[in-house]
Amino acid sequence: MSTTMNSRRAAAPTSGSPVLGPPATVRKRDGRLVPFELAAIAGALTNALAATEQPSPGIQGHRLAIGVLNELEQRGWVSPTVEEIQDVVEEVLMAAGFSATAKAYILYRQERTRVREVSTRLMRTFEEITFAPAATSDLQRENANVDAHSAMGTMLQYGSESAKRFNMLRVLAPEHARAHADGDIHIHDLDFLTLTMTCCQISLRDLFQGGFSTGHGTLRSPNSIASYAALACIAIQSNQNDQHGGQSVPNFDYDMADGVRLTFATAYRRSLARALALLAPEAMPPATLEPTQRLARDATADEALLAALRAENPGLDADVVRRIIDFAHTTAVEETDRATYQAMEALIHNLNTMNSRAGAQTPFSSINYGTDTSSEGRLVMRNLLLATEAGLGGRETAIFPIQIFRVQKGVNLNPGDPNYDLFQLACRVSARRLFPNFSFQDALFNRQHYRPGHPETEVAYMGCRTRVLGNVHDPEREITHGRGNLSFTSINLPRLALRSRGDLGAFFRHLDATVDLTIDQLLERLRIQGAKRARNFPFLMGQGVWIDSKTLAPGDEIAPVLRHGSLSVGFIGLAETLTALIGEHHGESTAAQ
Repeated sequence: MSTTMNSRRAAAPTSGSPVLGPPATVRKRDGRLVPFELAAIAGALTNALAATEQPSPGIQGHRLAIGVLNELEQRGWVSPTVEEIQDVVEEVLMAAGFSATAKAYILYRQERTRVREVSTRLMRTFEEITFAPAATSDLQRENANVDAHSAMGTMLQYGSESAKRFNMLRVLAPEHARAHADGDIHIHDLDFLTLTMTCCQISLRDLFQGGFSTGHGTLRSPNSIASYAALACIAIQSNQNDQHGGQSVPNFDYDMADGVRLTFATAYRRSLARALALLAPEAMPPATLEPTQRLARDATADEALLAALRAENPGLDADVVRRIIDFAHTTAVEETDRATYQAMEALIHNLNTMNSRAGAQTPFSSINYGTDTSSEGRLVMRNLLLATEAGLGGRETAIFPIQIFRVQKGVNLNPGDPNYDLFQLACRVSARRLFPNFSFQDALFNRQHYRPGHPETEVAYMGCRTRVLGNVHDPEREITHGRGNLSFTSINLPRLALRSRGDLGAFFRHLDATVDLTIDQLLERLRIQGAKRARNFPFLMGQGVWIDSKTLAPGDEIAPVLRHGSLSVGFIGLAETLTALIGEHHGESTAAQ
């Protein structure tokens, strides 16, 4: 056995091979052998002594380097590793009484090790992104709305992974970075830590008044349901370029109803002129042909138009005029219905095919609807649901927009409610297409914020399934639109449970400490976000999408308006946590529940 060991040493003179004299070479971390240089050790010691303000660092560094050399000679190492030499340096510093320098050297060494490890992991990550097939790579399947096969999708992953490593090393507080790396918490969207916020709820009605700019061009106010749907997609796409999360329209039915009204008015004028030409070619139209009719037939408006036509044409038969008005309204309703379906179909197709974020993602979008009882709003919802049920071009289920149908007593929940038929249709479509999801306005935590007649106080959900309604900064504006979630971090409950080994007291102590750490991390991230300037968000802030952002000049910090947003602490693994703590989860026993 002894002969075998000695032959191995002779064949491979590495650490532990007894010889006389200084080491000939040093084994680097990548396995390369390089010549041993005493000057390099002396230089490192001199720098460490100078950094800790020791006297005569150059002289002391050379003297200590000789001590390191002597120790290496005594150990008889031919090719010690870098780590072995650093261990000896620490021992020599401590033996010589330079404890402060030794501590600083150890901390510096640990930091350098961490930097190298992060760099190595980054290179391995790049290799996976570059060479691994998207079908087998977790990194390239991170988001459902990213085309990992495309050049832009790959480039997005390069940037994302680099930013994560940078933020872990240079931005996060060490305790926050360690908790994330160890898996106690998960900091969502770590790559965007220094850049932007998560999500926002957009009021299309406010945005469309007077038109808006995407930063590349200015769009006029839309004047038809087709334009409303197209600009809604552009607004969502533009806002997504300013944020890393999902974009939501909280009052889609109310906002789109305005487009239906404009479409109906245009169709009615066209149909009325056509009916006059067919049934009363000699008749003169009213001096101002601006019908007040709406999608829902209004007898008062009909009589007003009848009177105007007969005043212009005294000899015109009243029955003929009524036939003209009936034709105009019926035809206009049919045309508007058809145009609305096409607009909703186009919206769904656009949101599943158009690109944002450098061409790498389809817009992560959500829309909320269900409570507008106007004829125009109902037409929007019915056609949206029918287009959703039909699916995309290959009849596949559309991923976006995520749809949330609001359920409310007196509006759509029970038979006899004005939108009950739409609720039934929504249930049918959801059974086939998974969308819409449902939110319940009458839940106590939603109803407390609701003010009748104010759709902006109805609860809405964003793409990440979060809701922002309460407003501790400004209780007078507990509304949905113009606000969003700034950041969120999740706590790994099963990890805390396993660490507690069945001790509930220990678990809650761990949980309290982790919650405090998470809140501290979120507030630190908020300080970083708040220091950004309005000009960094050309659409979100520049077009007044975020509440109060119209008061900001381009160079102003955005901290004052971010106070309307929310910070969220989430968790994972509740059932697993209970199982680890008491042996069963909340679905298995009353005690666990």
